[in-house]
Amino acid sequence: MKPWIHLDTADVPGGSTQLRLMQRDDEFSIMLGTNELMNSRLSGSEHALAELASKRIGTRGKPKILIGGLGMGFTLRAALSSFPADAEIVVAELVPQVIDWAHGLLAPVFGSCLADPRVSVINSDVGLLISSARLDYDAILLDVDNGPDGVSRAQNDQLYGAPGLNAAWAALRADGLLAVWSSGPSPSFSRRLLTGNFSVEEAKVRARTGGRGARHVIWLATKREGPKGRG
Repeated sequence: MKPWIHLDTADVPGGSTQLRLMQRDDEFSIMLGTNELMNSRLSGSEHALAELASKRIGTRGKPKILIGGLGMGFTLRAALSSFPADAEIVVAELVPQVIDWAHGLLAPVFGSCLADPRVSVINSDVGLLISSARLDYDAILLDVDNGPDGVSRAQNDQLYGAPGLNAAWAALRADGLLAVWSSGPSPSFSRRLLTGNFSVEEAKVRARTGGRGARHVIWLATKREGPKGRG
């Protein structure tokens, strides 16, 4: 088997961690230390994040979607295929070099999706976009780190704790959806969603298309109206 080639390194803002972009033949990987955050051959669950979300919000006109995390563009491409032609899709990516990779070293993976007029990519912490929004989004899709129990950035905990979930609730329109990807289950996160006034469904999905690979989790949390929980 051919060895991996180290293509580039990116600093993660707000911490001392670094991402490494690796390549082996036509396969790409983004690594954090010995942890693989994403691989160009393992996109099934990230596709499912957008596909399941689009089914839950139905046929509402001109939906506005916020995606947290650009990564290798799996969720973005699935969103472009799943949401209607009049959708507006905003992608927040914290690491500027990841955006550079999308236009350069990872261009074979991204194809033409970044040129789609429905798409805007913002170099920002998705948590900041969420906290500054009020009734702005029909769906928020979080594919950040490895989920609620992530490994790359302590500040990501703010997305998944009670304050972050309260901010997401406020940023969503009526019956809006918060969809969260995770590499594994988190019962405590499920409880926080319920306390935060969301109705919750957990979907088990496979890392590879065709029902193969590791089992990942997607929370599909629909905003409920009424008094908010304390979190």
